Amino acid sequence: MTPDGQRWISSRPAFLLPVRVLSRLFRRLFLTGLVALHAAGQLGFFGEVQNLADRHAFLRYLAPLRRKNWVVYAKPPFAGPQAVLAYLARYTHRVAISNRRLVAMDERGITTRYKDYRQDGAARYQTMALAPAEFIRRFLLHVLPKGFHRLRHYGLLASASRKANLARIHDLLAVPQPVTVQAPAGEPAPEPWRCCPCCGGTMIILEILVGSLQPRAPPPAAKPTGRWVS
Repeated sequence: MTPDGQRWISSRPAFLLPVRVLSRLFRRLFLTGLVALHAAGQLGFFGEVQNLADRHAFLRYLAPLRRKNWVVYAKPPFAGPQAVLAYLARYTHRVAISNRRLVAMDERGITTRYKDYRQDGAARYQTMALAPAEFIRRFLLHVLPKGFHRLRHYGLLASASRKANLARIHDLLAVPQPVTVQAPAGEPAPEPWRCCPCCGGTMIILEILVGSLQPRAPPPAAKPTGRWVS
């Protein structure tokens, strides 16, 4: 949407983000991170590159890298955008560990199941016992500090102006308003659970299965009687 809110600028059909700009952004963040690690004394240099321990020598070494074109490889997802959303949702809408990975709690501590990606086949799935204090410490590493949000919306979806922005975008794109099906006069509105999640229509009850009853199944085929004649 243009800054004045009067026009919508469409992108190319296969466009998500400018890969060239992303490459330069990644280059800057990567090299800035290296400089910060060097300043904190967290990089070790040995052998032929031992002279890079000096700050000025290290900066001279990085200078040509700032002028090179870094390549960021971007491609459409194999299974479509839904697969990407499902993958990211595991990190944004779930806790640090799921209940099914908790195996046991005994005198050894808390036993959990994990994946060792260096192994193949059944050996990849292993278990690990942790003391309660260590398990709690690792779990709390995934808890955000006070005041931080796990998800934050920016731009057109920023919380302060999202409603007005989406309404204006719908107007610019001439998006039809959703059709609300009204119940006939004198007829109660259908319960929410009777609305189809796909089309919004009212679902029809064919049969109600009581908890103590089993669903009906086709009768078993009759066993053949008599002799076989060849």
